[in-house]
Amino acid sequence: MTVFQQLQPQVRRNLLALFAAGLLFWSSLASLLPTLPLYVQDIGGTDRQVGWVMGAFAIGLLLTRNYLGKVSDRRGRKLVLLIGSAVVALAPVLYLLVATVPLLMAVRAFHGISIAAFTIGYSTLVTDLSPPQHRGELIGYMSLVQPLGVAIGPAMGGFLQESFGHAPLFVVSAVIGAVAWFCATLIGKSPSPESKPKDEPGNSQSTSELTPKLSMWQLLFSPRVRVPALVMLFIGLVFGSLASFLPLYIKDTDVALNPGWFYTAAAIASFSLRFFVGKASDRLGRGLFITLSLCSYIISMQLLSHANTPIAFLIAGVLEGSGAGVLIPMTIALMGDRSAAGERGRVFSLSIGGFDLGIAIAGPVLGMVAESFGYRALFSLSGIFASIALAIFVLLNNKDISHSLRFATGRGPDLHAVRSGNS
Repeated sequence: MTVFQQLQPQVRRNLLALFAAGLLFWSSLASLLPTLPLYVQDIGGTDRQVGWVMGAFAIGLLLTRNYLGKVSDRRGRKLVLLIGSAVVALAPVLYLLVATVPLLMAVRAFHGISIAAFTIGYSTLVTDLSPPQHRGELIGYMSLVQPLGVAIGPAMGGFLQESFGHAPLFVVSAVIGAVAWFCATLIGKSPSPESKPKDEPGNSQSTSELTPKLSMWQLLFSPRVRVPALVMLFIGLVFGSLASFLPLYIKDTDVALNPGWFYTAAAIASFSLRFFVGKASDRLGRGLFITLSLCSYIISMQLLSHANTPIAFLIAGVLEGSGAGVLIPMTIALMGDRSAAGERGRVFSLSIGGFDLGIAIAGPVLGMVAESFGYRALFSLSGIFASIALAIFVLLNNKDISHSLRFATGRGPDLHAVRSGNS
């Protein structure tokens, strides 16, 4: 990780505090992934109501993501980090105080604000602090907080719930979130590589001068944002089906497997790949790795739809984690390439907003699919969603089909990049 040695001391300290905050944030959030659906069932919720509660998470995301993107651009990344950390600490306490499905939906929607705020602040701050020529590598390293947290959180949450019940689980989740907030307060000001008048040799314009000022709708429908947002929409549907129904699916099949281990297997795979993919994408482009990640999602969902043994579920988890471990940091790097510093919060909020919308739709809509056709049909449908995402990306990611195919297979540049050097 010699790239960290090239950074200024204040930048390294900020990245360290940011990494600690991110690891604790995701651990708190993920501790409820395998446990909250079971809690909803325990208070009398049906499969459809489980979907509504889990899907309500995205309501908070959808209602606040764009606003928080603007706040990030105008008032700074640290403020939205603190908002996200505060919400992730408070929400588990609120779960303890409610015991009806409508109130759980309200708390779950509030909980969604945490990821809207934190991920915007985290991703934009890491991108701001990354030298353009090492952007993919640094994002790859710093994005390790998500798979690490998702490896620790579900296993911890499942153990606490099985051994001590729901109340200790929610208390521990809240405490971890509070420590994440404290770590976020330690982040200070530091120079950004893009704060200088000249970002790269031979470039006489600042990054902010390279793109015009656009409204949120103009940004959303611009070619550089529209396709990544659509891809993330369909992958959000896949993730929503996993978050809402995987624990119930494993329980329904009578397979002797703690659902938390699926998420842990996925997180380990995601963690392992991020060490290498970010640096490789700085040389080979983001497109090839996004294509491979979507293929991994397709195989995972098809395997999951036929799983009958613990090993089959765990292999599906590894493949899903491989897809997520590549897609998320590569999408962040891609949107970093395609945005100027002054609009980056809004661009990130819109592209990742597709993911939020997918999660919001997945809970209630796929809950009806699960009730009518079963969980296996649900995950077969998720495989179709991933296939649609792959087709959209491979054929439409650039200015025409020919350039799209070349970028998607690592044989051509990203023509939508703000800097041609970051293709």
